[in-house]
Amino acid sequence: MCALLVLWDIDHTLTENHGVNKEIYALAFELLTGRPAARPARTEGRTEPEIMRNMLAEHGIAAAPDFPARACEALVSATESKAGDLRARGHELPGARAALAALQASPGIVQSVLTGNIQPNAVTKLSVFELDGYVDFEAGGYGSDDEVRANLVGFAQKRTSAKYGQQFDKGNTLLIGDTLRDVQAGKDGGARVIAVATGSDSAEALRAAGADSVLPDLRDTRAVMEAVR
Repeated sequence: MCALLVLWDIDHTLTENHGVNKEIYALAFELLTGRPAARPARTEGRTEPEIMRNMLAEHGIAAAPDFPARACEALVSATESKAGDLRARGHELPGARAALAALQASPGIVQSVLTGNIQPNAVTKLSVFELDGYVDFEAGGYGSDDEVRANLVGFAQKRTSAKYGQQFDKGNTLLIGDTLRDVQAGKDGGARVIAVATGSDSAEALRAAGADSVLPDLRDTRAVMEAVR
């Protein structure tokens, strides 16, 4: 029996990409439209399909009916092409591996991801830093499920319930992320939230948004485990 579902955000929570993500979206835009992007992607906790749809709109391009499938194909190709750059310029954030390992060693905890990345890209981004072995990707919620981040919580809960034969809801689901959108996703989607101030949003802003607990980062594994408990 599982006591808790822990859903991790990836970018700026577990890993830092140092601008590679923006390059991925620029390349995906070019693959999708056949022309270079004149404006950079706006990310900050958005789902990847939402990011691409916004890029099209900002360039005056209407999304075609087959946009979801074509956007996913472009995003996968672009991420695979930039995996080497991500490995060379990015890194796992301090404390991320230790926190993942501590939770993995705790009985009754299922770890997965709740991320704006589409599912194949989530696997690639964690695999680049050899963090993929700590999470159950079959239990996650992804940008490929829905463009609205809050809706991803329900996808993850349903998948985990089906796989492990136990009901997951707000009482036993925890989201760990770094943005105001992560906090809102947990509040709207049905999960408690630990926010880490490792992204662009301050600890004060994350706390004001309604996070159940706020940490400066993941360096203190004991503090992470206490917040989870």
